[in-house]
Amino acid sequence: MDFNFRRLTSILLLVFACVFIMTDGTNGGKPESLNIVFLLTDDQATISMGCYGNPDVQTPNLDRLASAGMIFDNHYVTTAICMASRASIMTGLYEYRTGCNFTRGKMTEGHWASSYPMLLRDAGYRTAIAGKFGFEIEGRDALPAGDFDKWGGSPGQSHYQTKRNQSMKSYAKDYPHSSLSYGAFGRDFIRESVAAEKPFCLSISYKAPHRPVTPDPKFDEIYKDKTFTKPKNFGREHGGHFSKQSQTGRQYPRFEEWGYSSDYDAAMRKYNQQIYGVDQSVGMILDVLKEQGVAEKTVVVFTSNNGFLCGSHGYGSKVLPYEESARVPLLIFHPLFKQSHGKRTSALTGSIDLAPTMLESAGAAVPAGIDGRSLLPVLNKTDAVVRESLALMNFWGPRTCHSFAVVSKKWKYVFWYSQEDSMMATEELFDMSGDRLELTNEVDNEDVLADLNTMREIYDQNVYEIGEKGIRQDYKDYQTIFSRKKLWEQKSKLVEKQTAK
Repeated sequence: MDFNFRRLTSILLLVFACVFIMTDGTNGGKPESLNIVFLLTDDQATISMGCYGNPDVQTPNLDRLASAGMIFDNHYVTTAICMASRASIMTGLYEYRTGCNFTRGKMTEGHWASSYPMLLRDAGYRTAIAGKFGFEIEGRDALPAGDFDKWGGSPGQSHYQTKRNQSMKSYAKDYPHSSLSYGAFGRDFIRESVAAEKPFCLSISYKAPHRPVTPDPKFDEIYKDKTFTKPKNFGREHGGHFSKQSQTGRQYPRFEEWGYSSDYDAAMRKYNQQIYGVDQSVGMILDVLKEQGVAEKTVVVFTSNNGFLCGSHGYGSKVLPYEESARVPLLIFHPLFKQSHGKRTSALTGSIDLAPTMLESAGAAVPAGIDGRSLLPVLNKTDAVVRESLALMNFWGPRTCHSFAVVSKKWKYVFWYSQEDSMMATEELFDMSGDRLELTNEVDNEDVLADLNTMREIYDQNVYEIGEKGIRQDYKDYQTIFSRKKLWEQKSKLVEKQTAK
C-alpha cells in the first residue's frame, strides 16, 4: 500500500497538534476552527498564470497567493469536463462513483450530504456558495439554496452578466460582470461571518474563462495589442502521434473554429483577460481576509475544474487526458503549515483530494472509503507522497472519444478502446519527467518496456475498480469496455447499449 497506517496515524497526530496550538485562552481551552475559502475557475490552463511560468500574462493576486502558500505542479482533474469534475471535487470520489455527468445522471442525495460544504455545515460552519453550481441533486426540483447560510449560486452554465444571475442581482449595479460580483459576494460573507464570530466556508465557482468569450470591458486595456508566445507543442504538426480516437470529439475542430489556428493572439487576449477579471476578484477576497484579521486563520484553495488545450497539439477545448486539458493550477495557503509558504511541490495530486484536505483542515471527519486523500502531508513536507498514481477518465461525448488513463510522477499511460471506423485500439505512453509537452509516444520504445508494463498493471487495477465500485451498471460496463484484454466482440454490444441510453 502506498498510504500505510503509520503514515495515516502521523498525519492525524499532526492535525490534532495543529488544532491544539490554535487554542484561545479566553474560551476555556476550546480549539479555534480554521476558515475555508475555496475558489474554482472553469477551463483554466496552467499557462494562464505568472506563477506557473508564463511571463506574458498578468495575475498579480494569484501570484500573491502562490507566494504566500504552495504551488502544486502535478495536480490533475480526474475527469476533464465541468459537471463531473465539480461532483468529484465536492465529494472526493471518482466520476463512476458519483454517477454525475451531463448524460449520466444527477448527484444522489447521499453523496450531496457527504460533500465538503454539507459536512462543514454539520460541523458548525457558516457556509456560502456563489457562481456556477454545476450539477443537480436527485429528488430536488431546485438547487439547494436552503442548504447554505448565503446563496449566490446559479443553475446551468450561469451568465457573465451579473443581472442575469437571479441570486446575484443585488450586485449588478456596482459589478455588472459576474467575476467581480463574486468577489463582492465573498467579501460580504466574510465580514458577516467574522461579525457572527463563527467559522466559515466560502466557495466561489467562477464561470470564467469558460466560453462564450465575455471578458469584463473594464479590463480591455490589459492585453490590448499583446502578443503571446505559443507553447512548443502548439499546432497540428505536434499532434500526429495522438490516437485517431482523440480527433473524433469536438476539441479537434475547435482548434480552427475558435481561432487558435488563424489568430492565436486574439484568442489568447480574450482568454487571459477573462482570467485577469478572476484575479482581481481573488484580490478582493484576499484583501478582506486581511482587513478582518482572519488571514492567518483561513485556508485558501484556488484551482480549476479542468484545463484548456488552447491550440496545443492542434486541439481546442478540454475532455482529453493530455496535459493541457487534465493538469490544472492548484494553489493552497494554509496558515498552520508555514513550511509550505512560498514553496512548490511536484507531488502527484488530484481533484478528488481537495474535499478531504479542506475537511481535515477544519478538523471535520473525512468520509471513510472515498478516493481522495488529504494533502496536509504535502503542506507539511514538500516531497511527501500521498499517492503513487491517479486515474483520468472520460465517459462523455462521442463514444469513440471515451478513454481511461493513469498517471504517475514519471509516466502517463492512455488506452483508447474503440475499434470503430477502422480505428485500432491504441496505447499511449508519455514521459512526465522529460516530455511534459507529450511530443513523443514511448509505447514502442523497448528501453522502457518494464515501465510500460508497470503502468499497464496500474491501469488494469483501476479499470477493475470501475466494475467493483461503479454506482450503476452503465458505469460498471466500462470494466469490460476499457479492458486491454477483452476482444472487441466482447465490448461492442456494451458500447451500443451505452449509446442507446
